Amino acid sequence: MHTTFGPIVLLGSGETSLAGGRIFEIIAQRLPRPLRAAVLETPAGFELNSAQVAGRVADFLRLRLQNYQAQVTVVPARKRGTPFSPDDPELLRPLLDADLIFMGPGSPTYAVRQLRGSLAWDLVRARHRLGAALVFASAATIAVGGRVLPVYEIYKIGEDVSCPPGLDLFADFGLALSCVPHWNNTDGGADVDTSRCFIGMERFAGWCALLPPGHTVLGLDEHTGVIIDFAAGICTVSGVSSVSILRECQPRIFANSAVFPVEELGAVRCPAEAGEGIPPEAWKMALEAEQARGPEAVPDEVIHLLEERQAARQARDWARSDSLRQQIQALGWEVQDTPEGQKVRRR
Repeated sequence: MHTTFGPIVLLGSGETSLAGGRIFEIIAQRLPRPLRAAVLETPAGFELNSAQVAGRVADFLRLRLQNYQAQVTVVPARKRGTPFSPDDPELLRPLLDADLIFMGPGSPTYAVRQLRGSLAWDLVRARHRLGAALVFASAATIAVGGRVLPVYEIYKIGEDVSCPPGLDLFADFGLALSCVPHWNNTDGGADVDTSRCFIGMERFAGWCALLPPGHTVLGLDEHTGVIIDFAAGICTVSGVSSVSILRECQPRIFANSAVFPVEELGAVRCPAEAGEGIPPEAWKMALEAEQARGPEAVPDEVIHLLEERQAARQARDWARSDSLRQQIQALGWEVQDTPEGQKVRRR
């Protein structure tokens, strides 16, 4: 079975802001209706009010994406060895149905401890291979990278700067990539440098010095995100500011609305088969759930492209028709020209 990668969204902050809402809508246009979303509670699982933290995001998505008939479920996978374990298949069932999976605020190091090697994380990766969109904000953007910036340990507890391993989502695509949200934070005003996710430039430089050679850092300004589309081979910046790519201390800055090739993040190697690198048990669960869903509704974006392609064919603009076919394929759909007209199905 071939891959159908969903988009991966990384937000510097503001998942429930106007900028965050716009990004969610961009993604929702690509997904079938009713839109099924899951909010993974894990990064905030150590907090006594973690249900409220995740619940606020869920409420925001239900309201903001109501035109997409959003059905949003909170997955309370808080801590291993408890009734809310990220290894409990029954607790994680909403992940198997979700076309959009969100993780956000909390502690990056806690999220890594609870999710590394867990069934929850394997199912998140499996659903992405089957077309689900993944959206990470704030602490979760740090956790999913190759290396973690232990924010609270450094600026709250006073530990020395360290660079522990993260969930390393992008290793699936051959990338050595880590993420730093709140890149341009100014909460400290003129007295304290709180940029680079609150730790400041000096300690950030120390963290960068601990990264392995050739590692890439993606800095995400607040209320700004980047949509990484491995299927189409492009990244798109959306929000109020910019994102920065640092490799060997040489930054490149991409402002709002910029589009750049994914190769800016490094040498990309996509999995040849959908289940590559995912434990067989998790892949089997995801695949069986996908097959049990039945025919999938065609998203609005694909329908719009089909209409444009039909017009191009009627005008005998074959180059335009072929270009639109490729765009549809990049979204994970295959066009078939039949005597009755165009038909489309999931690749």
